Amino acid sequence: MARKRRRESLKDWSARLQISIPTLMKMEKGDPTVSMGVYATALWVINRQDALAAVADPKEDLGALEAEIRAADRRYRPREGGHG
Repeated sequence: MARKRRRESLKDWSARLQISIPTLMKMEKGDPTVSMGVYATALWVINRQDALAAVADPKEDLGALEAEIRAADRRYRPREGGHG
């Protein structure tokens, strides 16, 4: 979207990212086979590298948070038929 909003061609944008046009097209479609480095470079080119840091922030890892909650629930759940 950033490329389109800036009205830059696929050719110019792929040159800036140092990738092929087909790779750029895959990236724009969200293809999971495109390397994380390409996405990181694209964020840097549009001055949004802070977005990558936010994604990698451990407090944003909802899967880990849910696992911690399940583990805490198992540790502190009153035992059935027990004292507590």
